[in-house]
Amino acid sequence: MPGPRSARTRWITSVGAFATAAALLAGAHTAGAAPVPATGPGAGETHRVEYFDGPGGKPRHATVPAEAPAGIARHRTSAAAPAATVTPVQETGPVSGRLDLVIMGDGYTAAQQADFRADAQATLDHVFAIEPYASYRGLFNIWLVETVSAESGVSGDPTAGVVRDTALSSYFFCEDTERLLCLDTSKVTAYADRAPASDIVFVIANSAKYGGAGYSFPTPPDGASYHGVATMSSDNPQSYLIGAHELGHSIGNLADEYQYAGFGAYPYPSSESSNISVAPELGTTKWYRWLGEQDPTGSVIGAYEGGDYYETGVYRPTSTSLMRTLASTEFNHVGREAMIKGFYTYADGLTSTVPTGTRVRPGERIGVRLAPVTGLSGLKLTWYVDGKQVARAAGDTSVTPARLGATRSGQRVTAKVTDTTAAVRDPAVRAAASNSLTWQVR
Repeated sequence: MPGPRSARTRWITSVGAFATAAALLAGAHTAGAAPVPATGPGAGETHRVEYFDGPGGKPRHATVPAEAPAGIARHRTSAAAPAATVTPVQETGPVSGRLDLVIMGDGYTAAQQADFRADAQATLDHVFAIEPYASYRGLFNIWLVETVSAESGVSGDPTAGVVRDTALSSYFFCEDTERLLCLDTSKVTAYADRAPASDIVFVIANSAKYGGAGYSFPTPPDGASYHGVATMSSDNPQSYLIGAHELGHSIGNLADEYQYAGFGAYPYPSSESSNISVAPELGTTKWYRWLGEQDPTGSVIGAYEGGDYYETGVYRPTSTSLMRTLASTEFNHVGREAMIKGFYTYADGLTSTVPTGTRVRPGERIGVRLAPVTGLSGLKLTWYVDGKQVARAAGDTSVTPARLGATRSGQRVTAKVTDTTAAVRDPAVRAAASNSLTWQVR
């Protein structure tokens, strides 16, 4: 499969959301690079997280411990070999060709697993109602991992002194911040590894208190199992937006579009995030192809000063968006296009059960499968023999080399899919939104 997925179980989380103010001011800001902890999982490891101080509230950042505090940790069960039931919510293709999203709960007892399944489904329904998630849900496999807690609810709900024995040691009032919902990351990793694959993890805490966090995880050189994680409470109607926002970082490599008072001028010559530009001239912004368009956010695509935490010298595409505030439930056109590119970086529109590394006979049937994408998307399937298109086979999902005119040994048969969506205007993104499979005739 094309793209950077070298280890199957890996993190995909952004830089912009998790860089510290000190690193930013020191000139260490690099989109896509998360801070690397000084030690491995366990005592002393910390993570930089993004959280929101209330529904529609202002985003904040904090450094939090990988393990729960001693007062909560002593109530947790061992993570050595967690028992968990894994259920596929949807399985649209092989894990090598899909984004794999794992949903797990915390603070649900054995008797409350039906509640967890209902809460997980509600969260998924909300997130995948947002474009472009809605149109590209078919590029995801979704796995439900049922974790069983000894007690119902999570620590810190409703007050800081409440401690509960839960599977993942989730707790509000993390670092004395009420809305910051932290957990034991080693336990999350242990449970996520029960799923066939895990690119992203949503942890749903059994609580009505608003809260959550977006964790960054480094990719260790040995390919160990690390994950991008978003935490959110189950019964607050706005918490799901934390997950939707964090996926914007993880999948689309989108920068935050908000700014902090006092950060001043943008100190970097450029940004690798597609939704941030240092060019104030409209014709030279990264999103010049969208300029003047009415946007799903209610804004008009232009160059609005302030973003990526800084007040001046940096520009964003719209006045508001889901990457600026959770008061908005829409990505702007630029964000949607970046997300679509991200989907196809980690997933394939075209897969087949016939291995491309094997030779096929002229009469042997080659079947391919198009990802079940809808809405904004539009997949176009074409066939080629030695690089020449076979027009009569366009759209066919089952062919033989002989039918395509490939009967000689060594000829190459290629299936190619391209997403023709109008939500993409950048030719480079259009190229990324395609993949091909090739077989050799024997």
